[in-house]
Amino acid sequence: MNERELQAFVAVAQHGRMDLAARSLGYSQPAVSYQIKCLEQTLGTRLFARNSNGAALTRAGRLMLPSAQAVLVLMAGIKTTTVNVPVAA
Repeated sequence: MNERELQAFVAVAQHGRMDLAARSLGYSQPAVSYQIKCLEQTLGTRLFARNSNGAALTRAGRLMLPSAQAVLVLMAGIKTTTVNVPVAA
């Protein structure tokens, strides 16, 4: 599980469609689909039910969403606090 996978997951959850999520992230739609596939394989569960209208969160996806969002906020905070911090000699 990595940051890109979590970003893709949250974006698809928010937009309800892989193509719109991809556009918002600046990725291609196949790249977002691949990130979701990898995340689902890692977790051993489906996170989205795909249909002709897009992608809807499964129960597992709904349970995971708040945690994924929190992890992304924490990661952004780490990046913000460590930018331009000198390396100790």
